[in-house]
Amino acid sequence: MIQPASRAVRGLLLVLAAVGLVLPWWFNLRYFAGGGGVAPDAFFGAAFANALTTAITLDVYLAAGAFSVGVALDRGAGARRWWALPLIFFVGLSFALPGYLWWRSAPPADGRR
Repeated sequence: MIQPASRAVRGLLLVLAAVGLVLPWWFNLRYFAGGGGVAPDAFFGAAFANALTTAITLDVYLAAGAFSVGVALDRGAGARRWWALPLIFFVGLSFALPGYLWWRSAPPADGRR
């Protein structure tokens, strides 16, 4: 079970989620503006264009898969935990992971720690 975090830690997680939303999407929008697309041949051609992009792509997808399993197994979060899964793959892991940790680290609603 994730313990409630201090306000400073929760603030840091929120900042990381915001940065994880803005920075990758800045480059995603540049990719789309430059003619890139999400069709599998164009997208995966760019994602696996060289050894470095292949390593980064595999790293992110493997981490996203592991985090997805973690969310699925996190029964302490209840049924509301499933919001994270579409965000992982449609928004980005760098947003969904700190956002989920921020959400999970909230103090209980009844005020007990």
